[in-house]
Amino acid sequence: MGKQIVIRPDTEENRTWRENVHPPGWMNPAPADCYNLVVLGAGTAGLVTAAGAAGLGAKVALIERELMGGDCLNVGCVPSKGIIRASRAFHDARTSGEFGVEGAGGLSADFGKAMERMRRIRADISVHDSVRRFSETLGVDVFLGEGRFAGPDVIEVEGARLRFRRAAICTGARAAAPPIPGIGEAGFLTNETVFSLTGLPGRLAVVGAGPIGCELSQTFGRMGSRVTLFEMGTHILPREDPDAAGIVQDTLVAEGVDLLLNAKVARVSMAGGEKILHVEQEGKAREIRVDEILVGIGRAPNVEGLNLESAGIAYDPRKGVEVNDRLQTSNPRVYAAGDICYPFKFTHTADALARILIANALFLGRQKSSSLVVPWCTFTDPEVAHVGMYEAEAGEKGIPVVTLTVPLSDVDRAKLDGETEGFARVHLRRGSDTILGATIVASHAGEMINEISLAMTAGLGLSAIGKTIHPYPTQGEVIKKLADAYNRTRLTPTVKRILSAWLRWQRG
Repeated sequence: MGKQIVIRPDTEENRTWRENVHPPGWMNPAPADCYNLVVLGAGTAGLVTAAGAAGLGAKVALIERELMGGDCLNVGCVPSKGIIRASRAFHDARTSGEFGVEGAGGLSADFGKAMERMRRIRADISVHDSVRRFSETLGVDVFLGEGRFAGPDVIEVEGARLRFRRAAICTGARAAAPPIPGIGEAGFLTNETVFSLTGLPGRLAVVGAGPIGCELSQTFGRMGSRVTLFEMGTHILPREDPDAAGIVQDTLVAEGVDLLLNAKVARVSMAGGEKILHVEQEGKAREIRVDEILVGIGRAPNVEGLNLESAGIAYDPRKGVEVNDRLQTSNPRVYAAGDICYPFKFTHTADALARILIANALFLGRQKSSSLVVPWCTFTDPEVAHVGMYEAEAGEKGIPVVTLTVPLSDVDRAKLDGETEGFARVHLRRGSDTILGATIVASHAGEMINEISLAMTAGLGLSAIGKTIHPYPTQGEVIKKLADAYNRTRLTPTVKRILSAWLRWQRG
């Protein structure tokens, strides 16, 4: 039996959740003589790999030391989007005066109820990732406990030896501990612990203005925390285009987040129950006193304790397991997928990589991870979604680019919704309609980017989107307007003269 997992708070929803993802008293099955596939880690990559392989007839073992579902279900996508939605609902209600709603200014947010709703939904979703579903419905041998390699073709777990023809390392990554003196003694939250809160921190410091830091800064600020967001760079969301990040940055500041750029947290101390951040900003020192600190910087691969050396598997403690383009490790029997080996650490990429792994490991496939078109989204309000290359990235590769941008203020539905802050941008290979990349800033950018991702995956140019009828009025029309803008670039003076001459000839 695997280790006992303590989940807080101890509520009915969380007890249901635990029963699904790490049931107390679970007895591991007797291992088969040999498995087609042994999967280490039951996060998204591991679950998709195990379910897909079992569905195709493989004998599969799945090993998880903590919670089935991994980060996404338990401490990532699901809980974060649950409270993000609650904070957006509260913000929309409170700012609904322009739509004729009276009395909105007197509303208050109940953080406890918002967290209770999140826990209830997480428990409901956890059925899909549950031990019993995988063992009883899908026919996977589920082992709870610490799995480690004991040779090139065997993994040990809780005293059992699992021999395999192929293995998949899907152990993911975790929040990295920040190298800030004193922060460990003071205590800090990460995405792995913040969703256990039952009370709203009055004052919250957020270290790191990447996607996690920005999403939760806005969320906690809207719910009523006084939030201070620290970023060492010159703007938030440093991976995104400065003007895209700037829209979100202006929104956070307007909503009351105290943003400190070019700021380094030198150390943390305690005094009278307060946590004191000693900050260096542009040559000046200052102190920020808070009740809680949330750290959103960096991820570390879960390679410790796997005994990878015994299986001849190469890895880097900072980057994770080394794989080739077909996701094969230095041990040809062993593959890897997800955050443990891939630079884009998203649930949807873990899912996509798992499908490649199944084809290559079990069916002599030659699928390549480099062929994936990977979109992503930061779920602030407005959201920032991106797919493919940025303009600077294309320039570094020597690819000539034409960039087109259409503001949301040009879209009727955005005006009607009161959501005109944002834009859609596409990067095309110069002289063609080939889409190299795109960025959308909008309230539902994560939904809107899919049209461009589909076009890129299918090898369709922007002209194909231009020929597609879009319902009116929708905010998605902004993408069709990009196609219209491209078509106008094709109407050169020479083309205009030819068309004009043709029309004059028709008139006789």
